[in-house]
Amino acid sequence: MRTTVAEHIPQLRGREREQQALDALVEGARDGRSAALVLRGEPGIGKTALLGYAAARADAVRVLRGTGVEVEAELPFAGLQLLLRPALDRLPGLPEPQRAALAGALGLGPGGREPMLTGLAVLSLLTDYADGAGLLVVVDDAQWLDRASQDALLFAARRLQAEGVAMLFGVREGEGSFEAAGLPEQRLTGLSHEAAAALLDEHALTPAVRYRLLAEARGNPLALRELPLAMAAESTSDLAAGALPLTDRLRLAFHGRISRLPEPSQTLLTVLATDESNEPAVVLRAAASLGAGIDDLAPAEAAGLLQRGTGADLSITFRHPLIRAAVYQRAPLGQRLAVHRALAEALDAPEQADRRAWHRAAAALGPDAEVADALERSAVRARERGGHTAAAAAYDRAARLSDRPEDRTRRQALAAQAALESGDLERAAELARRTAREVSSESLRASLSQVRALALFWQGKFPDAHRLLIDAATSIAAAEPAQAADMLVQAMHTGWYLGEADLREVLEHLAELRLPDALPVTPVVRFIGRLFERGPGRPLALTDILGEIRSRGEVSDQVLSILCGFALARGQDGPAFDLAMSLEGKHRAAGAAGRLPTVLFFAGEADIFTGRLRDARTATVEARDLARDTGQQQWVRQLSSVLAHLDALRGDEDECRAQAGLGLTGDTPGAIAPGAPWAHWSLGLLDLGAGRAESALSRFERLTKSPFDHHICATRAVPDLVEAAVRIGAPERAAAPFANFAGWAESVGQGWADALVLRCRALLDDENAEDLYAKALELHDREARPIEFARTALLYGEWLRRARRKAEARTRLHEALEVFERLELDPWSRRARHELTAAGAPDSDPGPSRSTATGLTPQELQIVRLAAQGLSNRDIAAQLFLSHRTVGYHLYKAYPKLGVTSRGELKDIAAQLH
Repeated sequence: MRTTVAEHIPQLRGREREQQALDALVEGARDGRSAALVLRGEPGIGKTALLGYAAARADAVRVLRGTGVEVEAELPFAGLQLLLRPALDRLPGLPEPQRAALAGALGLGPGGREPMLTGLAVLSLLTDYADGAGLLVVVDDAQWLDRASQDALLFAARRLQAEGVAMLFGVREGEGSFEAAGLPEQRLTGLSHEAAAALLDEHALTPAVRYRLLAEARGNPLALRELPLAMAAESTSDLAAGALPLTDRLRLAFHGRISRLPEPSQTLLTVLATDESNEPAVVLRAAASLGAGIDDLAPAEAAGLLQRGTGADLSITFRHPLIRAAVYQRAPLGQRLAVHRALAEALDAPEQADRRAWHRAAAALGPDAEVADALERSAVRARERGGHTAAAAAYDRAARLSDRPEDRTRRQALAAQAALESGDLERAAELARRTAREVSSESLRASLSQVRALALFWQGKFPDAHRLLIDAATSIAAAEPAQAADMLVQAMHTGWYLGEADLREVLEHLAELRLPDALPVTPVVRFIGRLFERGPGRPLALTDILGEIRSRGEVSDQVLSILCGFALARGQDGPAFDLAMSLEGKHRAAGAAGRLPTVLFFAGEADIFTGRLRDARTATVEARDLARDTGQQQWVRQLSSVLAHLDALRGDEDECRAQAGLGLTGDTPGAIAPGAPWAHWSLGLLDLGAGRAESALSRFERLTKSPFDHHICATRAVPDLVEAAVRIGAPERAAAPFANFAGWAESVGQGWADALVLRCRALLDDENAEDLYAKALELHDREARPIEFARTALLYGEWLRRARRKAEARTRLHEALEVFERLELDPWSRRARHELTAAGAPDSDPGPSRSTATGLTPQELQIVRLAAQGLSNRDIAAQLFLSHRTVGYHLYKAYPKLGVTSRGELKDIAAQLH
């Protein structure tokens, strides 16, 4: 039987519903379930009290508590360091890359790691600290956490599954920022009239004042407790006047209490409000230099403004965050500057250099080269630890304190780049735009334009980003052709979402560049330049291009990812897949979770094209979930539309339409939604499989028109378009698209593409269909591309049945049915069985033959495959950005589905998992 110490649990009036939710959260952690919850509300609404309630209820689980502090919001991982301090004894037990990443982030070792690897390390550390007994993580004032700490904690919160970890965040509305998309939220409102009245009954108030306070406080618990005390002390009801916002009236209430303290106590409070270290020794050293000491705390404690830690906890904190704000805001400017200088002197240890630099900057009244240099060093350290937001802020402040124009513009440019790396796109675009007007170097101006363009691109402003890249590249093409080439290759990416004309413009500029042959980017430009080739010719092979690049040096991973896409556009599915897998391995090893959605998208496309549908779903689901957890909504939509295609193939109409609907969202003026091409192809394929040929044809025809006609989907959907047009008796509607497809197939030199051309010709030329179908089946690779083989066999079997050659028809139809049933393509299986019945086969429906892995979810399948290779739960967790307990949970669920009882048996069925 579980017991609690009731006297330690705060009794909160009017919060029964919220307390029940928190009870469930804590109980879940105790029972091995994980969850996260964000409590949002105005200052004083009761967030802190509810967080305290949850911590008190967590008597049988461990608790980690932390608080965001406004003055430390520019210090990378400062919030995480304070929160995780009690759990750092578990750090040595983490997998080495995670241990190094988290140690670097917390200043305990060298940095330079991927930010998302730090988030995974936090997840692993919390899982180990929970130790099977449960853990509650409580963070108050999360809006003031530094961005690096926010990102790490949110990544961990979004990846929670079965660790027994509950994460609870309190967020004050209207101040700071805490974007927690994907996490459950509860918005706190004022107390009911009855609960508010009960709180006021604790004070002796006249009926008129009581009525006024109930109206003014609007159920805010802090206002109901503090305003009566302030009014009594001031002997006036001005604080209850409605002219000021409630938060300001509360601050005024605290101002009055502060102003009645002795001068040394006020000084000590100002030091405490300005400090972010929460280290009493630092606070007292700084206060001593200003004439205040530890004895001056007593009056502030007696006034109910401060609270001390208990037991071994020697911390001194404000009773409510608004008191800290009130203290700092009421201090005269001269006193604030003096306090910042005193803290800078007190923070004299080497590991305190960043805090020291920021306090010196806060005390600066004008340009100061020495302080600017210190801030730049702080920015470099922040960047090395993955704190790109903090780096951007430090570079920007250093620029403002620079006394030389060249230092100012250089630091502003670095701030813009760091802001882009942090994902603060609006800040990056504005810094880049502002700085570009001040620089004289064309090359630097072009680099700033590239930063701004990338920021606009990730905001979905494709036309603006595209034009910036082209204009900047052409301005430096003669002087800096390599830099111009890099920008134009990027413009091929932005142009992809605009239209063929925009891409052709970029190709013209690339063709005009005079690039030395020795540059690694030169073969990239040559490969991309063949994008729109049609007709006979010798295609450039991606493998040869990669060999040329390696012989010259290297290009960025971003350029290699772009090459994956262009290789698929040129029909080189195998090499594109191999390159994507190479990049995937590199990103997994580095913990670069944010980069995986891109390469997994290309891998998933190649899997679909080659009929590896289970692999395609596994890769695409993982990519979508990672994109969601790292805030990449464009990729969430694009990957959802790929999932729609897989749903269309298996005939899941509701799921297909839902996924395609998500893929069609997010379009912007002048550009298409990134997921639109796959969504239209998927919906057309769904209709074709269901026998709605007219509707399917309309979908496919949309892809043949601008701005879709250059997309991979538009090309690959043409055989489907031909089939739909022939089915409704309108082959002329397929003539132009097929001619383009035939020219493309001739230029890419792939046997599978030639087989599809023959199939289309057979559909369009009934007189010669038999010969064309037979040749197509000879060219198809039944093992490497089974779906296309089966669809050709089905069409050939249907043609043979119509020609009354039923025995031959049954042979082809059985070949098709075997593939469709093995791959679980139910609409096509039904069609093949219907044709077999019409061809005289026995009227039987044995149902699809399901493989061993059929019942597994994509994540279970992924985990089981890795376990079958002999990887441990921790190894699997590191690869998939999960906790090792979640891996164990999914294996436990998978065993009964596979009919095994132990890990060792997985090796025996490994072949059936593919």
